[in-house]
Amino acid sequence: MKLAFKTKPEHIGWAHMLATWQELDADPRYDSAWTFDHLYPIYGGDGPCLESWVTLSALAQATTRIRVGSMVNAAPYRNPGLFAAMASTLDIVSGGRLELGLGCGWNQTEAGAYGIDLGSVKDLQDRFSEYLQCVRSLLCEPTTDFAGRFYTLTGARNEPKGPQQPAPPIVIGGSGPKRTLPLVARHADHWNLPGGGPEDLRAGLDRLAECCDEIGRDPAEIVSSTHIFYSPSEPLDGPVAEAAALKEAGLGIAILYPSDAGYMPESVHDVADAFEHLQGD
Repeated sequence: MKLAFKTKPEHIGWAHMLATWQELDADPRYDSAWTFDHLYPIYGGDGPCLESWVTLSALAQATTRIRVGSMVNAAPYRNPGLFAAMASTLDIVSGGRLELGLGCGWNQTEAGAYGIDLGSVKDLQDRFSEYLQCVRSLLCEPTTDFAGRFYTLTGARNEPKGPQQPAPPIVIGGSGPKRTLPLVARHADHWNLPGGGPEDLRAGLDRLAECCDEIGRDPAEIVSSTHIFYSPSEPLDGPVAEAAALKEAGLGIAILYPSDAGYMPESVHDVADAFEHLQGD
């Protein structure tokens, strides 16, 4: 199992977030670092929230080793052509360290405030399916033509492409067995279970294996991850036990996720100490 770390870009100063990622970059026990893609805080009510892509680009330039990503980007917030161009550019400027997170979106409060129409649950899923097809083609092909209900691309180009070929690893977040997991099987390199215990993970992995079998794909090609929440002010015994149980259930990446910014950036090394025995096979 690999270790990763996620910093909420809400209610946090830029200097604190920057220093945390630089400490993560210096600790080889961390494989990747993540932020999230929201326009409003989602855990702490009103307040500041740094925009995902600008933040991630700056953090990529401030680090040299650790893989970087947003868990996950909301499809309705950016046209797929723009999104693919941003992804390729960030893959270039990060030196091929981008993990490309994608999700169908869900936050009606922030979307409504900015005039973004999410539509029905079915609309979200149908749009996301088209979005994935468009983005993957733009990342991989010289030109893309697509005519769907939500998106139309005509001879669309995305140049230059990034160093990770045919595309940066695609991460899809969600656990829906009927719509999301079939899309993971078809398009993703990494599946993120947003939350849940070992039974949820096993059920998701079993369903993902079924979806892969239906299209002739090896499910071992897709790594799994989930968040391990912890409080900076409390002992880590519970989160460590949770991560151990999830590893036993088949978890590939434990994303350590502090509940608030009440920690010193250098404390990420102490956190890695507590989880270090779970790394590896």
